[in-house]
Amino acid sequence: MAIEDIAHRDVVTVDLEATLTDVAHVMRDERVGSVVVVDGKGTVAGLLTDRDLVVSGLAEGRHPDECIANDILSTNVFSVDPDDDVADVARRMREEGVRRVPVMRDRDLVGIVTLDDLLVHLGEEFDSLVSVIKGEFPRRG
Repeated sequence: MAIEDIAHRDVVTVDLEATLTDVAHVMRDERVGSVVVVDGKGTVAGLLTDRDLVVSGLAEGRHPDECIANDILSTNVFSVDPDDDVADVARRMREEGVRRVPVMRDRDLVGIVTLDDLLVHLGEEFDSLVSVIKGEFPRRG
């Protein structure tokens, strides 16, 4: 199965120059724990999580109205192609130790896939397998 089949297409982004206060408001309003940080041309520069806001921002004494996304974003980011296999993406996420990955077609951001998305997908696959097993071996009362 291709990763585009489980990726979210409605990616929440912020600009490199967004203040941490602005980023926090976007996360709250959009009900997300991470955003993709883009430059003025829409090119992905990195990711910023709610944890980054706390650990790299507030805990370091940075003022949220003066510190910008570019100051604390995670650049340990790789992207995947929409046609990449779900298992291959999961393996790479594990190897790289990341929970979120932008999905890019050429240089365009077309989605994002998270560890949660992979877990939901795997849960659905297991449910399907259980249904097959239950159908083949009905319980006798």
